[in-house]
Amino acid sequence: MAKTLIVITGPTGVGKTGKAIELAQSLGTEIVSADSRQLYRDIPIGTAAPTAEELAMVKHHFVGILGLEEYYSAAQFEVDALEVIKRIFAERDYAVMCGGSMLYVDAICRGIDDIPTISDEVRSRVAEMVATLSPEELCETLWSLDPAYHAIVDLNNTKRVAHAIEICLQAGVPYSTLRTGKAKPRDFEIVKIALNLPREELFDRINRRVDAMVEQGLEEEARRVYPLRHLNSLNTVGFKEMFAYFDGTMERGVAIERIKKNTRVYAKKQLTWFQRDTTVRWLHPSAPLSDFMP
Repeated sequence: MAKTLIVITGPTGVGKTGKAIELAQSLGTEIVSADSRQLYRDIPIGTAAPTAEELAMVKHHFVGILGLEEYYSAAQFEVDALEVIKRIFAERDYAVMCGGSMLYVDAICRGIDDIPTISDEVRSRVAEMVATLSPEELCETLWSLDPAYHAIVDLNNTKRVAHAIEICLQAGVPYSTLRTGKAKPRDFEIVKIALNLPREELFDRINRRVDAMVEQGLEEEARRVYPLRHLNSLNTVGFKEMFAYFDGTMERGVAIERIKKNTRVYAKKQLTWFQRDTTVRWLHPSAPLSDFMP
């Protein structure tokens, strides 16, 4: 029989971790995390990483493996995760992947276009552009390098514009010429399952989870990494709002409510992304394990 990767994805806060652990235990296999923030050490509360108890229940890969200053990408994840999946399949018929980072899920299910790794020199050069140019000037720079991509990218997303400039400079050709949009073949079957809940219930879970994170020490965790707030690994919901509170530009209560709101906004973006995928099977988190099998 073909080896099978079962992907458990969906919006943040829906209950992916618990269901993935339950499924992996029933199959006697391991979990490959597809979460771009849980990769980093030292911020388990803010990233809602699996607890020590959960990690002890099933072997997880790609959780807490990077320092906050380390660079990582979906393209690198594709290479590394496929190697781990290959090792799992050498001994087992199933592997479970769990996470809601859309690009990381796509990296394994569809593959990433062959994009060059960005050198430190180019990254520093573009970082200087971001620091010194206005958003309009940064977009003009992208237009001069790649008018085709400039026409389709969200020009209000400075991070995405800057990354496109990095690729253009590193590759020496327009980024748009490297984007094929074609899925790469995999030598294993993929069952992609997205968990979902009624919107009101999902949002209530998100709000309660943020409250729980605060009780667990989110503020203290954020204070520990506050001196590193310039790092990309900390440019994420939860830490950005806490840093604003520490800077004195936002009251503590407002920061916590903003974390809830921004997390709900992110969940809606995730749902929109996954709803475009016709290969996804939608399930309630309480669905029986038999529904998750091929």
